[in-house]
Amino acid sequence: MARTSVTRRKNQTGFAVSVVVPCFNEEEGIAEFHRRLAAALCALPGSGEIIYVNDGSADQTLQALNRLPDEGLCLRVVNLSRNFGHQMAASAGLALARGQRVLIIDADLQDPPELLPDMMRLMDEGADVVYGQRVSRRGESRFKLASAALFYRMLRRLSGVDIPRDAGDFRLITRQIADILNAMPEQHRFLRGMVAMVGFRQVALPYERDARHAGVTHYPLGRMLGLAIDGITGFATAPLRAFFQLSAIVGLMAVALAGWTLYSYFAFSTTPGWPSLMSTVLFFSAIQIFGIALIGEYVGRTFIQTKSRPLYLVQSIQENGKPIKPNRSGRKGSHASGR
Repeated sequence: MARTSVTRRKNQTGFAVSVVVPCFNEEEGIAEFHRRLAAALCALPGSGEIIYVNDGSADQTLQALNRLPDEGLCLRVVNLSRNFGHQMAASAGLALARGQRVLIIDADLQDPPELLPDMMRLMDEGADVVYGQRVSRRGESRFKLASAALFYRMLRRLSGVDIPRDAGDFRLITRQIADILNAMPEQHRFLRGMVAMVGFRQVALPYERDARHAGVTHYPLGRMLGLAIDGITGFATAPLRAFFQLSAIVGLMAVALAGWTLYSYFAFSTTPGWPSLMSTVLFFSAIQIFGIALIGEYVGRTFIQTKSRPLYLVQSIQENGKPIKPNRSGRKGSHASGR
């Protein structure tokens, strides 16, 4: 019955739920992911669409996506012109989503698609955002677990935004939230922070996070660090404020040290040695360099933001096996430019 309902309504312009799936080098596991996701969608009443966004994959992910059966759903395959990053790929899918509710989920099967009915139920009860909150994370090292926990707690304290702990981008949002996110002009996007900043009623759905079904993680230490910088600099000015306070403390220490140096010179007739001099120079130089780098990070992001370049560029879109010409007008809301 559910399959018949989905098939009958799949050509409507509006859908009950859209699923946005950013993909980067997911050739090995995409078929199994699609099978499970389609089964979860077809079990729901109403219409559904799946939007796969190929984020410049270097393997055969695009070809694998184009071979997927639609299973009676509206199946879109969006191919970006190059690798723009996970957050931009998810943003591209959000801009194209037409559903009254939108689920963001990765294709690695760490977040189970079978949780969609539970998320829909919580939203039926009045939630505007239902986010998956990880109770455990299988297949991940202690270092990654510890660093992730530290990051979420630090970001929450620095930003002043109630960003949920142990929650990624796996979440179901209403059409209203999706429209708000699409209207935000940020160039360096941190979606989980943006959703938290919006507010409304947000409800957690605890779950056990699985290990990757296939392939290797696409978030090594370098990318995790980059995402952390995006989150902190995008939502917190506290580091700048803290550095100002630190500079005041260091200035007082410098005055005290200078006073002690003069006192020891006249009282004890000692000549300061080069180790203490070099230690002092290195200490204050490190503080200055750190401060300049921090300020430069904020200035650099302001510079990029003022350029107003497209967030992403769409090379092609295919819907249920048929090519669609992307809108290349470059205007706000354009599928091609992400503006």
